[in-house]
Amino acid sequence: MDSGEIFSQLDAAAEQCDFPDLSNGYYYAVDARLHVYRDAHRWALIIETVGYSPRARNLTDVLHTFGNCLTSGDPGFDNADFLDRIDNWDAIEDIDEPEAYSGASIMVRGHRIEVPAGNGAELVDILRRLVPDHRELLLADEAELRRRIPADIPEIMRLDQWHHPVDDLPSESTTFRQLTGVLATGDTKLYAPSTTPNTHWSHWPESGTL
Repeated sequence: MDSGEIFSQLDAAAEQCDFPDLSNGYYYAVDARLHVYRDAHRWALIIETVGYSPRARNLTDVLHTFGNCLTSGDPGFDNADFLDRIDNWDAIEDIDEPEAYSGASIMVRGHRIEVPAGNGAELVDILRRLVPDHRELLLADEAELRRRIPADIPEIMRLDQWHHPVDDLPSESTTFRQLTGVLATGDTKLYAPSTTPNTHWSHWPESGTL
């Protein structure tokens, strides 16, 4: 597999706004995860971005999927890659104060979660507080991850934090140059980060501000 082919796909996605943008003004950044898949002839990369959209009125995990073996769709994301996580949104958003917490239990994929916060707290703050103890409910399960990639391609790396490009194309990012090396060769030691991770929501103060 050729690094240039991989870069070409990722850069094209970035130019078409199909590559993850953690500063997206329509989504408050909440969490992120990256998955690397590879075998002798195939590669795939999935980047999850969990964010809160006041307009969509939910906490959504968006799966950005790339590779030379996609089983459906084009590189980037399609409508089915937007995975809403809150089952009872109308109950948790204050009816009289949009974007404020009502104080009710939060149902996440069938699991009831009690949050020690009162009526009126900012919903984005409440949703971010779910991450430490409940992040696996917010992020994709295996069936969701495999929706657009082959079921038998091995996952060789999973990152819960990394340095994500801000204004650079993926091919200009040290992180993605190293990850592309991993995808092209299968050598996970080529990923040797030297920059501080920035995928925590606190590094993206402009997210959700539109």
